[in-house]
Amino acid sequence: MAKDKKKKPSKELPLGFVDRQEKELLIRDFVISNIKEVMIKYGFQYLETPSFEYTDSIGKFLPDKDRPDQGVFSFKDENKWLSLRYDLTAPLARYVAKNYLEIPKPFKRYQLGSVWRNEKPGPGRFREFLQFDADYVGTKNLQADAELCVLISEILEKCGLDKTDYTVKISSRKFTDKLFKELNVTSQDQISITLRALDKIDRLGWEEAKKLLGEGRKDNSGDYTKGAKLKEEQIKKIEDALKNKLANSEDVIEIIKIFKTYNFENYKFDPSVIRGLEYYTGPIFEVNLNFEVRNSKGKNIQFGSIGGGGRYDNLVSNFGNLDCPATGISIGIDRLVFALMQKKDFKIKNKRPIVICVFDKDKIKEYVQILTTLRASNISSEIYPGEGKLKKQMEYANKIGSPAVILYGEDEIKSGKITLRNLVTGNENSVKINDLTNEIKKIF
Repeated sequence: MAKDKKKKPSKELPLGFVDRQEKELLIRDFVISNIKEVMIKYGFQYLETPSFEYTDSIGKFLPDKDRPDQGVFSFKDENKWLSLRYDLTAPLARYVAKNYLEIPKPFKRYQLGSVWRNEKPGPGRFREFLQFDADYVGTKNLQADAELCVLISEILEKCGLDKTDYTVKISSRKFTDKLFKELNVTSQDQISITLRALDKIDRLGWEEAKKLLGEGRKDNSGDYTKGAKLKEEQIKKIEDALKNKLANSEDVIEIIKIFKTYNFENYKFDPSVIRGLEYYTGPIFEVNLNFEVRNSKGKNIQFGSIGGGGRYDNLVSNFGNLDCPATGISIGIDRLVFALMQKKDFKIKNKRPIVICVFDKDKIKEYVQILTTLRASNISSEIYPGEGKLKKQMEYANKIGSPAVILYGEDEIKSGKITLRNLVTGNENSVKINDLTNEIKKIF
């Protein structure tokens, strides 16, 4: 009887996850370095919180069923549920509550970290992504809200965007709070579904979002999302309110006044800005890119939002009797990098190593001496790490994009000179060992 063949693990990634290549990661490092420069200039403290939190500490997406797996990735440990964070704000609220007496008020913090969403993935929508957050905790002063929008604009421009490339949209949750009162909607579940539906208008369009306000919506794959079950007349009132560009609130008017003192003009009041998370209580912002990008199908599309935020005055108080108003803003770093890669031609030099070819394993001492000399001069270099003859070594050097190889075989050892082969031009130079680093710097 034939033995059962061992099933091999899949080489494919789970849906919603992606491998990121070096060019993208180097551009991401460039973005992060600019973020850090701006945050230091604006006086923010750097903070890092763990990837996992107790599930009841992050709240929000949890449904009324035994396993809290809607919106978050969770597991049970010692009779308590743990979840991967879905944003950086809820963990910040927990941190502030825990360290309330020690931290300054206001507390200005920024954070960079991965977040996870247990949601249906789609084009450009991942279950894991890198996020940047900046927050003011412990102040009701709308100067904080205004400055968050200003610093985001400075970050985007340092990364290479023009003022015409982006817009900071601003609205207020007080607008939707007033709207729910007029609609006589009091059910928290109905309010939550309505907010999430309105937040999808930009992505789905009004007609599809309207289905989510009503009975529900089935997407192209056949998946069904339940709706808020609002009546037709209620949905019509929402549509009319969103078209009303005068639906401004006092907090938005105050922020716009502060914008003027900064000479900040790259904003737009837009009552259709909703933000899907429930904890917002006042002004809300959305950062939109105004240019088109090419999607995975080669189609030009408007890129849209790369982040946003707003005021959340009650979140910290969930952890105790703490009066701690707060406001914050975030950017999806991976989305921003994707847009920048299409908008801007980054002249990134991938510093690939010069390869020292191995002719004789017994000469490893000589190869290491050459390697040590190069690395002491901060020249990226390596001894060929594999096995094989010169042809295979040259294939390796070309495959990794090495700028040059060093040949130090029997002839070179006798002459006391090294052969330096430029893999870009194909030229070879015979170089004294003491002159090697200077010759390499001349060429590269």
